[in-house]
Amino acid sequence: MDYINAFWTGGLICVIGQILIDKTKLTPARILTGFVVAGVILGAVGLYEPFAEFAGAGAAVPISGFGFLMSQGVKEGLAADGALGILTGGLKSAAAGISAAIFFGLIVGLITKSGDK
Repeated sequence: MDYINAFWTGGLICVIGQILIDKTKLTPARILTGFVVAGVILGAVGLYEPFAEFAGAGAAVPISGFGFLMSQGVKEGLAADGALGILTGGLKSAAAGISAAIFFGLIVGLITKSGDK
């Protein structure tokens, strides 16, 4: 059942994004930013964590999950390090994901570049 919940909730988030692309004049960058901000706001009011527990990867993988992850890191960093934690907490919490994105982007770029020759 966990896989089904992850599939339909992640798909629903994608459907919302597609509807925003098709029916509004918002650019994809603004829609992505809106999803990140929505994840932060839903996390701040305590709604994203129960949603993430229910949906699993369906809520953690989309960009709204990144916003929630960053906001949780800032909250933990603020509690541990004070005002400095506001700056460092979000980066600490998302460092693994950001590093993986850079690494795999580099690998794909190298593979694509070598295929052009």
